[in-house]
Amino acid sequence: MLFDNTQKAYHLKSDKQLKKAYYLFQLISNQTLVSLGSWFAKIALKLKLPVAPIFKATVFSQFCAGLNKEESLSLVEKLKAYRIQSYLHFAAEESKTEQGMDLSLENTLETLSFSKESYSLPFSVFKATAFGPISLFEKKSAKRAFTTIEKETWGRVLKRIHKCCETAKELNVNLLIDAEESWFQDAIDEIAEDLMEKYNKKTPLIYTTLQMYRKDRLDYLKKLQNKATKKGFKIGVKLVRGAYIEKENSRAIQSGVSSPICDSKQLTDINFNAGLDFILEHHEECSLFLGSHNESSVQRVIDWMTKNKIEKDHPHIWFSQLLGMADHISFNLASEGYRVVKYLPYGPVEEVIPYLIRRAEENTSVSGQTPRELSLIQKELKRRKTSAF
Repeated sequence: MLFDNTQKAYHLKSDKQLKKAYYLFQLISNQTLVSLGSWFAKIALKLKLPVAPIFKATVFSQFCAGLNKEESLSLVEKLKAYRIQSYLHFAAEESKTEQGMDLSLENTLETLSFSKESYSLPFSVFKATAFGPISLFEKKSAKRAFTTIEKETWGRVLKRIHKCCETAKELNVNLLIDAEESWFQDAIDEIAEDLMEKYNKKTPLIYTTLQMYRKDRLDYLKKLQNKATKKGFKIGVKLVRGAYIEKENSRAIQSGVSSPICDSKQLTDINFNAGLDFILEHHEECSLFLGSHNESSVQRVIDWMTKNKIEKDHPHIWFSQLLGMADHISFNLASEGYRVVKYLPYGPVEEVIPYLIRRAEENTSVSGQTPRELSLIQKELKRRKTSAF
């Protein structure tokens, strides 16, 4: 199997780092421990207790590129040596005040500017709700009219987003727009479509994100492609399974409506594969950014490319995994000549702790993922021990 070469997968990690990763994944695999740890961390943040050193020594070093630009770009260059490209994200979550949203814009623009110093940063990313109040995204999605003050606020939201896109265009960096919760995703979809129509005339620059655990996303994808064909623009799609299962189901129950997401992982996989196949069939007009740690999904794309004699480094087919995870996919794919991009969050430890909490919780909820990481790390440690004699 392509993904089983652990020597390639963990070439960047020392024995000490690999053992540390092994123990960390063991901890993350314990759902009770993660739940208690997350609860404690959230309380500690509210009480402003000094928990940053604990996070820095554990999950931060595994899942974050660094504290600042210099540390992050150093990792970008190390990955570049293995033909892996990167996209950086200042992972701090700003407050939803006007000042906080302006600061989110400044951080996004600064991250975009890093591409001047490295050719290995073909993408950047932002969350639309980092630039505006979630309440307005909800209201816009529900098609309720804004007040005069809300119209002015929404105008500033759009201005921030367009500033990011203009900068990305100037720097020739592709821009990913994150998907969020379903009850305000319609507003984000509308923004993404408008941006793609404006900036993607010749080639995809702006990418929307589709969470395929949603029952409606396949139909939406097809309608989006039809719209792009009629209006003469290209689409970029980051395809993921989804990240808000518990929140989506909980809200549906509270609201007394059926859940917008698939009833099982099997149905999600069917939906995901159908979306994947559709994009690949239209790969000249629709660029695929596959955000997945699922080996069968990655293999599905590889098999399709092989069958259809598509070059491995086709500019419209990208594979992406998170830093600190699925290195067996990233490094082995890159060594074969496929386009691979690692997601590299960075920032001061105290400010990225909410991201790290979510990362631990998501790892615990994905069945089979952590055991696979553990088995591969264990395999590499055994290989190194054997080869040392």
